[in-house]
Amino acid sequence: MIQKTVEICGKEVKFRSSASVPRLYRAKFGRDIFKDLAKLEKAYQDKGGEEGSNMEIEDLEIFENVAYIMAFHADPSIPKTIDEWLEQFEMFSIYEVLPEILELWGTNLITDVESKKNLAKVAGR
Repeated sequence: MIQKTVEICGKEVKFRSSASVPRLYRAKFGRDIFKDLAKLEKAYQDKGGEEGSNMEIEDLEIFENVAYIMAFHADPSIPKTIDEWLEQFEMFSIYEVLPEILELWGTNLITDVESKKNLAKVAGR
């Protein structure tokens, strides 16, 4: 489990990534976080990560969903709906927060792969 704190509109927001995030995401939204994050990362890269370039509405919704799940995973006391959670912020830039979330997710995936490799070595495979 990996955690990161990101400042959004002057507020410290914790995000957590672990093996349970895909399940939490699927349970809450009925979607596959792996596919959604791949789509989101591609959209971000296609836009060059530039502030002011417009992302599709669906990409923004995916970003909000992923950010919310990772924030809720880090702090279950946050509001129980995305709308209530987002209400606590003024407008914030996806281009400031998204790279942090993608990095957190990527670090978690690398950690999971290394753990599985080490487990296989211990098991003698």
